[in-house]
Amino acid sequence: MIKELDTIVLSRDLSGHGLKQGDIGAVVHCYKGGESFEVEFITGQGDTVAVVTLNSEDVRLMQDKEILHVRKLQAA
Repeated sequence: MIKELDTIVLSRDLSGHGLKQGDIGAVVHCYKGGESFEVEFITGQGDTVAVVTLNSEDVRLMQDKEILHVRKLQAA
């Protein structure tokens, strides 16, 4: 169950926000008992890229033995 402050993985591209499947975000608010979430995505410097409301099928929790990856942010 995903809850506030969890680290999540984006399950699909959000091209309008410059986000790609696999990007990492933090849940800042849960809605409707975990049906949707407000998620913040940031750069490595801590600057906010986007704060997006997503459904449960758009995100998943990070799993054991996954590794983070860096990519250059493309302009939206």
